[in-house]
Amino acid sequence: MHRDKPGRAARILVVEDEAEIAALVAYQLTREGYRVETVANGAAALDALRREEPDLLVLDRMLPEVSGDEVLQAIRSDPATLTIPVLVLTAKREQQDRIAGLELGADDYLTKPFSPRELVLRVDAILRRAHGEPRPVAGGGRILRAGSLRVDVAAHIVTLDGEELNLTPTEFRLLRTLMERRGRTQTRGQLLSEAWQIDSSVADRLSTRTVDMHVRRLRGKMGAAGEWIETVRGFGYRFQASAGAQPRRSRQSSL
Repeated sequence: MHRDKPGRAARILVVEDEAEIAALVAYQLTREGYRVETVANGAAALDALRREEPDLLVLDRMLPEVSGDEVLQAIRSDPATLTIPVLVLTAKREQQDRIAGLELGADDYLTKPFSPRELVLRVDAILRRAHGEPRPVAGGGRILRAGSLRVDVAAHIVTLDGEELNLTPTEFRLLRTLMERRGRTQTRGQLLSEAWQIDSSVADRLSTRTVDMHVRRLRGKMGAAGEWIETVRGFGYRFQASAGAQPRRSRQSSL
């Protein structure tokens, strides 16, 4: 499906059952120039997604009928909606709740009560990352390479054999982290800390199946080059490829 470029024309679907909060979110995003549609439950959200794919989904986890978690799970299991960026907006504030949302495939997590300005900044940032627009970062202009795989750190663009890979923001951060630490095994807790911004002291004590799920998706999008992300059993993952490496047409490491 075609998705508009981010900016004033970008379309955002807000799924929120509290009318006052939905109105506040819609007002803040509309005044920034975004096109906003609001729905009040999960079933209506899935119907809206089938009608027109949004550039971004702002999703409450606690919804009537079909929960926000079920909506997110449905999005991430459908190839047609897999890459839609999702900002979870919820009253669940515990670290374990944030982990649970990220495990289901959320790209960012904002808790209630929230600052309207922070909401706008997070939406802007997610859309920039998702569409590969440049943003100021440390080491801007840096390019990571392995064979025909090229990661433009500043522009958030990944190409393989000259073709751009349609990675989610989380998949991009995961690949960048692994490539920046090429040859070094990263535990799942370390990857949660770096790619998901989860405190490492907490991440190591929590379920980390979210890392396995995202690695599986990332490998799939990379095709044969996905073999460069090696599974180190009992520890985590390692990116093992030189700048001139060529992927072998062999089976990928299992999770």
